Amino acid sequence: MGEILVGTSGYSYDDWVGPVYPPGTPKGDYIEHYARRFDMTELNFTYYRQPTARALRAIAAKTPPGFRFTVKAHQSLTHERGQGWAGGAESFADAVAALTAVEELDSTGTTIHANRLAGVLLQFPFSFHYDATNRRYLASLTDALHPLRLFVEFRNADWDQESVWREMERRHLGLVIPDLPGLDGLPRTEPRMTAPWGYVRFHGRNAANWWGGTNVTRYDYLYREEELREWTAPVIAMADQGEAVIVAFNNHFEGQAVTNAEQFAAMIGIAA
Repeated sequence: MGEILVGTSGYSYDDWVGPVYPPGTPKGDYIEHYARRFDMTELNFTYYRQPTARALRAIAAKTPPGFRFTVKAHQSLTHERGQGWAGGAESFADAVAALTAVEELDSTGTTIHANRLAGVLLQFPFSFHYDATNRRYLASLTDALHPLRLFVEFRNADWDQESVWREMERRHLGLVIPDLPGLDGLPRTEPRMTAPWGYVRFHGRNAANWWGGTNVTRYDYLYREEELREWTAPVIAMADQGEAVIVAFNNHFEGQAVTNAEQFAAMIGIAA
């Protein structure tokens, strides 16, 4: 069976102080506390500002050997998609590549360069519809970011079709399987692998706040045990088909993601 990596979408939330981090924890120490509980995280600050190699190396240096990151693509590549996107993609890829060769000591005390990059997350908005223009853009963007391991998340149900999955398989792109509220227009993608690495993201099922909420209230949701158990068999089945599956919890309000990630890891029999 392939590896299953469980963690959360982001870790640098001030409202986690108390529920997750000890009171008084400096922001710069969040990642060290987080890495005592999980072996991976999504870096989502990279959506709001272009990362630098120096910043990514500094974060990685605060984590133990074997800890891995997925990096969310900058908004200029997924949401804005302006004329200058190609230059932005090149800068983004150059920075993220720093995580593929992080200096650390191996068990013998020898300095090695370890690959800490699990992949790049391309999360597209609901407004990114399945049409010829967007299909061409997606192809061009993924070509530009090659050979980084890429995962694509669609938030619009019209991408949920066999032809898309076949093309992703041809391009070796990982399909993100989202757990979302059961609202019209949102995808209800069946768990599947389109590449050797799979990805499942838990966003919560807060239907009341999904369309009109903020980035905080939309994800204010604590999964019940029976809701998490719906996913244990599918995630294990995905891992049986490939090299690894990433499972990330994005219901970050007041540390609910941490609670559910640890619950899910225990359910599938791994230490988070």
